[in-house]
Amino acid sequence: MRRTFILAAAVLVGGAALAVSAAQSQQPGIMRTELLRHDLSVSGRELIQVRVDFAPGLGFPPHSHPGEEIATVLEGQLEYQFEGRPPVTLKAGEALFIPAGTIHSARNVGAGTASELATYLVEKGKPLVAFAPVSVSAK
Repeated sequence: MRRTFILAAAVLVGGAALAVSAAQSQQPGIMRTELLRHDLSVSGRELIQVRVDFAPGLGFPPHSHPGEEIATVLEGQLEYQFEGRPPVTLKAGEALFIPAGTIHSARNVGAGTASELATYLVEKGKPLVAFAPVSVSAK
């Protein structure tokens, strides 16, 4: 009986942590829909596919992932910004590779909704999105 209670509590705590993580990665006007999550043949790694829909003019702030990302634009135009590099604008059908741990952002620069298919090859059990610290300049 005690063992069942401990197991149930662990499941509830784990579920709550996942819900908090998902809520933190959702922003008004940006919808992230997980499509697939599957273990890879490499121990400790998994594949995650997410569709991200951006309302016009909106973007996802600087962040990184605990593994590689392949971003394929499905609809509209998205501008990707990487630290220290000029922005890259992609339209539907175009893709780019984002190395593990690279801080980047994405923004809809078109007039309508823009969507991407984000495919992640990441370390299992780590948060998928790590927001970059906000820098504050001294005046």
